[in-house]
Amino acid sequence: MAAAQLTSAASSISAANRFASFDGLRATQSVNIASFSPLKRSSLRSLRGLVVKAATAVAPKYTTLKPLGDRVLVKIKTAEEKTTGGILLPTTAQSRPQGGEVVAVGEGRIIGKNKVEISLENGTQVVYSKYAGTEVEFNGANHLILKEDDIVGILETDDIKDLKPLNDRVLIKLAEAEEKTAGGLYLTDASKEKPSIGTVVAVGPGLFDEEGNRKPLPVASGNTVLYSKYAGNDFKGSDGSDYIALRASDVMAVLS
Repeated sequence: MAAAQLTSAASSISAANRFASFDGLRATQSVNIASFSPLKRSSLRSLRGLVVKAATAVAPKYTTLKPLGDRVLVKIKTAEEKTTGGILLPTTAQSRPQGGEVVAVGEGRIIGKNKVEISLENGTQVVYSKYAGTEVEFNGANHLILKEDDIVGILETDDIKDLKPLNDRVLIKLAEAEEKTAGGLYLTDASKEKPSIGTVVAVGPGLFDEEGNRKPLPVASGNTVLYSKYAGNDFKGSDGSDYIALRASDVMAVLS
């Protein structure tokens, strides 16, 4: 009889435990808000890096924007909304433009004892570094305020091979990636290693020295060069060829 009572009691306890395990599924269960700890400062800082910054809007009452020093105001070229085949691109797939028209320039800068004026004029079509400058919305259009040194070159056509590099920039046509491994296996596009060798197409006039004179670059058009793998800005030519524009200091060697 005692054994039967103990078995019954054990069964009751087991059943109670089973039902208790389902308490978390009740819709009426309350949640203790105080049990959630606030985000740490480090977590908040990491989240801020994910925020997409919009262009700074300039109020309509301001009708003139004059860059200072060696800064340039560029009206950003509209992003492509269609592919070359005529397919409409969603906003997320539209690449950020890297070109635009110069609409205002600063007074220049002082190098040593000499004042050096900006070499660009209003109306010039330019290409600039991808993440350079500060974007502003002015007169109903998006503009970019950036330093003259952040402008890669002048491009008056739609083909990057016609780029005229500025300052110490160099335009290089990349060598074609290897199609096969050393053992003769064909490589897929994803597995082809980005080449670090190419042919110089055009060079800039060089940087200014302390006397205000241009220092010629150590490379020239036609040179085959080895350059730093992750430097510069990549472009695609109208013929499908790959180009890169980088600083002369990112060129490591001339090959012959």
